[in-house]
Amino acid sequence: MSVNETGCGLKLVAIGGGTGLSTLLAGLKRRVGASDAGSTWLESLSAIVTVSDDGGSSGRLRDELQILPPGDIRNCMVALSEDSTLLSRLFRYRFRGDGDLGGHSFGNLFLAALTEVTGDFVEAVRLSSEVLASKGRIYPATINDVRLIAELEDGTEVRGETQITASRTPIRRLRLEPLHCLPLPEALAAIRAADVITVGPGSLYTSILPPLLVARVAEAIGHAQAIKIFICNLMTQPGETEGYTARQHLVTVKNYAPEIAFDYVVVNNHPISEEQAVRYTADGAHQIGMTDHLLEKIFGDETEIVRADLLDEGEKVRHHPEKLARVVVACCEQARACQPPVMPQP
Repeated sequence: MSVNETGCGLKLVAIGGGTGLSTLLAGLKRRVGASDAGSTWLESLSAIVTVSDDGGSSGRLRDELQILPPGDIRNCMVALSEDSTLLSRLFRYRFRGDGDLGGHSFGNLFLAALTEVTGDFVEAVRLSSEVLASKGRIYPATINDVRLIAELEDGTEVRGETQITASRTPIRRLRLEPLHCLPLPEALAAIRAADVITVGPGSLYTSILPPLLVARVAEAIGHAQAIKIFICNLMTQPGETEGYTARQHLVTVKNYAPEIAFDYVVVNNHPISEEQAVRYTADGAHQIGMTDHLLEKIFGDETEIVRADLLDEGEKVRHHPEKLARVVVACCEQARACQPPVMPQP
């Protein structure tokens, strides 16, 4: 484990996809360049985002235009932008109706159009981020046209993220197609230069694992001289992790990416409301981490389990962006000072 000890800002790389990654980025962006906000600030913030989505607006654009699915990347760009800007609101806008535009996100269409104009999806992401004044760099995990393939416990094979999520049969094995898809050199360079690397939160099989399955990504993370932090999910996910504990999430990541040894594992320790528990249980989802006391036995004594209240308010169970960012920063400060972190108060 290594950390920048010069008082300079840290280089942080966040890996994953879906709502979890964008929530984390929304909390961390306020620390980019903010050297007057505290002792720990970010010199740079980068996201390496899964590109295996094949549903909704992203799936339609992927099939019609043969481009990478823009949805998760769009969410990350919006998360890193200034919340109050009109452009940020436009990128969130989703067209109504049953026509050809119905269900499409303006941000997805913007990225698709810019990809057609420039002939390069990665360049379109960079330029779109500049338009939004995003406080970070966003890299697709790969520029290959990848699909998720899951072998289920009953021996059947399911192709595509949408079908995997819809299946209620436990997943035996996950892979990418093509098997040997390549990462962006810029993404690998960001990993090698990072002071801090976070993995999660997000859907285990469709957001967290896909970037780690891209060739050389897990290896690069394992070799990086960075603090490595795994952020546990709050709830199990029907169709992916039914019945999983926090420990099973971590063991699954370890099985697919044995090169990575996490220095910290961040787990929520605050119970959801009774109303939320009833609603989520009806959908087959349950809170994780509250009674899971075997986490310490997964990676050995070098991994510290950090438990804190990470819940946001509202009907949906979500991580609070600022609470999550504070805990990540507290882990960095612990590594820097070599003493137990003082968990921030909500």
